[in-house]
Amino acid sequence: MSAKIQFNELTVAYGSHIALRDVTMRIPEKRIFGIIGPANSGKTTLLKCINRTIDFVSNARVRGQVLVGGEDVSRIPNVYALRRNIGMVFPLPVGLPLSVYENVAYAPRRAGVYDRAELDSLVEKCLRQAVLWDEVKDRLNSLGTKLSGGQQQRLTLARALSHRPEILCLDEFSIAIDPVTTMKIEDVLLELKTEMTIVLVTNQVQQAHRLADNTAFLNNSELVEVGETEKIFSEPHKKITYDYVTGGFR
Repeated sequence: MSAKIQFNELTVAYGSHIALRDVTMRIPEKRIFGIIGPANSGKTTLLKCINRTIDFVSNARVRGQVLVGGEDVSRIPNVYALRRNIGMVFPLPVGLPLSVYENVAYAPRRAGVYDRAELDSLVEKCLRQAVLWDEVKDRLNSLGTKLSGGQQQRLTLARALSHRPEILCLDEFSIAIDPVTTMKIEDVLLELKTEMTIVLVTNQVQQAHRLADNTAFLNNSELVEVGETEKIFSEPHKKITYDYVTGGFR
């Protein structure tokens, strides 16, 4: 199976702190890839390297390679095009000071979509995929920042999907969302993996078990183990992996 994303000896440091050390692994195309591990193990840093938002961290030093579609992201001249192709949802919502509708329509408009019917259809599709449409369809012109925290997080997801990305990176997307809505979004993600590659960082180990086709376990800034999810959870090679997925990790 072809790799959509590949890390080759990736090392990232923030000043003197090593956030990731010599990570080498492949993320298959059109699969859900789970990344688990304790806090400060480098999970979010890994995501930031995929679409080069790590560039915004002034003291970050990156060594090694990140390949997306076989292309070294550090050599891509148009970083904005790279980021349009990679949807990113972080743990806390980042709403634009625009209406609900314009939050979702903003990126397609910038990409040259101006037909109102096409925009209407795309906005509805993305809001439905984010399990938000039924709650906001009668107030699309209201400010997105006036929504509840959980609704704003789903609006962030809808906005990420509006790019029609090939890759969707989710960093603790469900932290501000109730369990029932989380399960509905998980069902959507299982459908979306036929269209895109999904990279899921989660502190909820069972969420990775439910969703991911493959899972990587990070600890102390290093890749401990990576493989098919069922094997990671039932027959891991390392005892520390077994301890983490079974709740015995200390």
